[in-house]
Amino acid sequence: MEFLKKNFSILLISISVIITGLILGRSYLAKGKADPKINVVGMGEETFDSDLIVWNASFSRNDYDLKSAYTSLNQDLRELKSYLKKKGVDSKDIIIEAANIEKQYSYDYDEEGNLISTSFDGYSITQNVKVQSKNVNLVEKVSREVSELINTGIELNSQSPEYYYTKMADLKLKMIEKATSDARMRAEKIAENGGGSLGSMKNADMGVFQITAENSSEDYAWGGSFNTSSRRKTAHITIRLEYEVN
Repeated sequence: MEFLKKNFSILLISISVIITGLILGRSYLAKGKADPKINVVGMGEETFDSDLIVWNASFSRNDYDLKSAYTSLNQDLRELKSYLKKKGVDSKDIIIEAANIEKQYSYDYDEEGNLISTSFDGYSITQNVKVQSKNVNLVEKVSREVSELINTGIELNSQSPEYYYTKMADLKLKMIEKATSDARMRAEKIAENGGGSLGSMKNADMGVFQITAENSSEDYAWGGSFNTSSRRKTAHITIRLEYEVN
């Protein structure tokens, strides 16, 4: 007892130091442990039909006289517009772009490749015409039958139609909702299998929006792909979510 009385204060300080050390040690170890979290990726996918078609075509006329070239070109343009209207294409869907004029030259060279002379071969005027319509079936059919114009003397350079979707904003929202729901279900399953429960969401990242042809093997692009060559397409998006685990 005498010993305890004499050394009580020292023992008290020692015990306090030990307890403080234990508390600080546990606190330090706790800081080193990451809070339990779950990271999951959800997928949103939707297949749809394009509701807008864009078809581009062009034709040209060549002549030494610019006025004559324009006269022939305008006659071809009238023939083309008349043909499209007969096929049922609405005049408001026909877009006539500015004509492009180029001077044509031919060049003569000697045996050593040196330019000897240059001669003017006339003017070439090219007219671009675009049809942009929501009547996808009609314009698609017309683009396949346009070779009929050859009989009228018009050598039309027809490009493959391009297909677009005008309700893309609504589609994206629908897909984000699907991807988020898919990711949450995955996270809930992981937490349940681990004996815990899903806590609050801490972070969310949306992947790049990708549009490819339906049932195709097209590669995704780093900045997002946007297929315009196929009428029927499939859109994809991913959502990465991070949740706390209770």
